[in-house]
Amino acid sequence: MRKFRTALMILLLAMGMLPVACGGAASDDTAENTTTEETTAQEDTTSAETDTSDAAADECGEVVEIEWWHISTIEAEQAYWQSKADEFMANNPCVQINITVLENEAFKARLTTVMQSGEPPDIFQSWGGGVLWAYAEAGLLRDISPQLEGEWRDSIAAQSALELFGRDGAYYGVPWQWGAVGIYYNKDLFEQAGLDPENPPATWSEFLAAVQTLKDAGITPITIGEGDKWPGHFWWVYLAIRNGGEQAFLNAFNRAGSFTDAPFVKAGEDLQDLIALEPFPEGYLGFTYNDSAAVFGNGEAAMELMGQWHQAVQRDSSEDGAGVANLGWFLFPMVEGGAGNASDVLGGGDGFGIGKDAPDEAVEFVRFLTSAENQTAALEAVGFGPPTTTDAQSAITDPVQQQILEARNAAAYFQLYYDQFLPPAVGGTVNDAVEQIFAGVASPEEAAQQIEDSAALELGD
Repeated sequence: MRKFRTALMILLLAMGMLPVACGGAASDDTAENTTTEETTAQEDTTSAETDTSDAAADECGEVVEIEWWHISTIEAEQAYWQSKADEFMANNPCVQINITVLENEAFKARLTTVMQSGEPPDIFQSWGGGVLWAYAEAGLLRDISPQLEGEWRDSIAAQSALELFGRDGAYYGVPWQWGAVGIYYNKDLFEQAGLDPENPPATWSEFLAAVQTLKDAGITPITIGEGDKWPGHFWWVYLAIRNGGEQAFLNAFNRAGSFTDAPFVKAGEDLQDLIALEPFPEGYLGFTYNDSAAVFGNGEAAMELMGQWHQAVQRDSSEDGAGVANLGWFLFPMVEGGAGNASDVLGGGDGFGIGKDAPDEAVEFVRFLTSAENQTAALEAVGFGPPTTTDAQSAITDPVQQQILEARNAAAYFQLYYDQFLPPAVGGTVNDAVEQIFAGVASPEEAAQQIEDSAALELGD
C-alpha cells in the first residue's frame, strides 16, 4: 500500500470530507460545513460520576482523566456506554472518564478542529482506514501494539477489520463492531406490491424491476439521505464492486489502473438507470441520514441501503419508536456480467481510535469495552451490530443481524467504505462526485474523472 502524501496536509485540506458508517448515530460519511454554533448545539457532554474530591486525590496521588468522544446519540446507547464507564471507574477509583457525545456530522467537524490543533481526545470514534492512517502519519495517535499483542488481539474474530486500525506493524485503535452494508426492506410493503417478501431480488435487473413494481403500486421504493452524501456513495461503490470486483479497486488504488476504468464508469451508468426510475422521496437530495431513516421507520418507503447500525436508528427515528416490524435484509444484488463475486461485501463498522497522549488507563478501558463479556452485554442491552470478539458472536439472536454476520464472514472480498479507506481528500471527492450523479449535474464519466484526478494527486501516478 503506497504511503499517502503528507498527512498533515491531508488533515488541513480534507478532513471535513469524512464519511459514517457509524453505528448508533447518523452514520457513516462526509462532514458537512458545520458551524461552531451548530456543533455546539449538537454536542452533549457528560462526565461520568466518580469521587474526585480532595480526599480521593490525596489517596490516588493524582486522578487520571480520560476524554472519550463517541457518536452514539440514541438514549439507550448513551446509557450503555455510561454504565460501562461507571463500572470501570468503580473498579479504578483513581480514574475519571469524561464522555462527550456528538452527532456524527458534528463529531467529524469537531474532531478535524482538535486534530489540527494537535490535541486529540484520548479515545474517539473511528472507522479505521485512510483517515486514521493520516492521523497516525501526522503523529497524532498512540501505538497500542504492545498492549494489543497476545490475548486481546487473538480474541478479535474480524482480523481484516483490525488491520484497518493499524499500519506497518503499529496499531492505533481497535474495532468493536463490524458488519455489512445491505438493503433493508419492509416485507409488508413488498407483499402489498405483489412482490414475494421471502425472495428479494438477487440481480440488478430483478432489482430495477422490483423498484418499478413498487412504484406502480403507489409505494416509494427507496429512501436515501443524500444531503449527507455518504449514503449515496454506498450505491456507487457497491455497483463498482459488482462490476469490477476486488481487482478493479486494487488496480485503481495501486495505480496499475484508474478510477476511470470501465467498472467505475459502468457503476455510474447503472446508478443513472436507477435514478431514472425516480424511486426516491421528494426532496431526498436535502435529506439527512436521520431524515431518511425516519421515512423508512415510518413505513413510507420500501427499502434503504445502509449498514448494520440501521435497525436501531430507523426505530429511534420513527414516529412510534417501533420502526418497521416486519423487517427483511438482503445483500446488494449482483450485476449481470460483472466481474465481482455475489458474496463480495461493502462494509465496516465502529472502532476506538487512541489519541497520542492517552494514558495507559485509556487503553485498558478500551480493552475492557471490547471484552467478550461486554460485547455480549452490548448486544443484549442495546442490540449493537455484529461484534468483533469471537466469543460474543454466538449471542446474536436477531435474524437480520445474523444475516449480516453471515454475509460479513462469508465475503470473498470485503471492502471498507471508500470514503474511509481512501485518503480523506479522495474519499471526499467520491462522495461529492456521486452526489453530482444523483443531482444530474455530472455524467458517469465526469464523476469517475473527478475521482481519478483526486486519486492521481493523493496516491501518485
